[in-house]
Amino acid sequence: MKLLDSGLSAVRGYKTAGIHAGIKKAKRDLALIVSGKPAAAAGVFTTNMVQAAPVTYDKALLAAGNLIQAIVVNSGNANACTGKQGALDAEAMAKTTAQALDVRAINAQSTAVNPGTTADTKDGNQVLVCSTGVIGVPLPMKTVNDGIKEAAAKLSNTRKSAIDTAEAILTTDTFKKETAVEITIEGKPVVLAGIAKGSGMIHPNMATLLSFIITDANIEAETLQGLLGNSISSTYNMISVDGDTSTNDTVLTLANGASGTPAIVKGTEEYEKFAEAFDYVHAYLAKQVVRDGEGASKFIEVQIKGAATEKDAKLLAKAIITSNLVKTALFGEDANWGRILCAMGYSGAQFNPDTVDLTLASSKGSLLLLKQGAPVPFDENIALTILQEHDIDIKAVLQEGSAEAAAWGCDLSYEYVKINGEYRT
Repeated sequence: MKLLDSGLSAVRGYKTAGIHAGIKKAKRDLALIVSGKPAAAAGVFTTNMVQAAPVTYDKALLAAGNLIQAIVVNSGNANACTGKQGALDAEAMAKTTAQALDVRAINAQSTAVNPGTTADTKDGNQVLVCSTGVIGVPLPMKTVNDGIKEAAAKLSNTRKSAIDTAEAILTTDTFKKETAVEITIEGKPVVLAGIAKGSGMIHPNMATLLSFIITDANIEAETLQGLLGNSISSTYNMISVDGDTSTNDTVLTLANGASGTPAIVKGTEEYEKFAEAFDYVHAYLAKQVVRDGEGASKFIEVQIKGAATEKDAKLLAKAIITSNLVKTALFGEDANWGRILCAMGYSGAQFNPDTVDLTLASSKGSLLLLKQGAPVPFDENIALTILQEHDIDIKAVLQEGSAEAAAWGCDLSYEYVKINGEYRT
């Protein structure tokens, strides 16, 4: 697997654009990702019972089996809790995008996949819609529609357009999140690239706030959907910033086959190679979201080893990473290991506390805090030196089996309260 530095622009057959439409005061706030031909698509969405209009729209579109040609995204307004008008606005965004791109006849392949699809797709049935930002405020649709038309006119496959697109989906994020990798399938290069946004309201039970992965691989939608579900369980579902699951959480993946390779089929060596790259892209973006956690001063990785089952390992890792007491202790650079063991105890996982080894580590060294369930005396000054670093590792080793899991999170700071106390103002 080869890492690339060109982001979305590395993938064949796509164009992108990111502009300032005027939804936000100054920063870019509208993005388009467009495939040159209809692409296989997969998506996973928030499990929050309160779901934004674009989530409902996209779920229905993918359930119908449509191939997808474009994704339109606005930031600054979530179009959530906006009633019937919100649903109409999400549909209008799709239609405006389809018309601006002149997305017309679905080709024979997509018609075969979904025979009920009309020949003219200007009604938007090949366009997925996403929104992120403030909840409960109607979209300024004239601004949005004008922005879509402007973005459509600026589509390109340059590095600048890729950067603009990655920036246009951000809200309280402090940096863009993007990655791209290249693998070889049947002797030909295949590229996967992704962008994401997320900084606060991060405790997904499916995905991060917004994430878009595009590839030129040749892979059917059903296979892609299965891969996405598997990947999310060990990437986006294993991160937490603040314990809040958004109304808009969405991960979308498009595969347009522009690489010209044979179809990737489950159970083959090529499938495993693609799956590894696919997981890498999602894990990288998930970690970037946590690194940009609102007000965060620490990036925390929790590793659980020796659990009886993978389920137990994941429960333990997530309990530690989501504990406010653990997060505040690390913000205060306090080696209060009792909070870690306590979180493990209420996780719901089965384990024997009397056989646990617990270690804190950073680039400044490693410190054993608990050995076989018993406290190990340590030097508080050494502990402070370790915890003053930005990246902190927590490792818990059990004696229950061979299962393991990792989770990623951040500390909880005064700045987080300030950001969210003034979010609308």
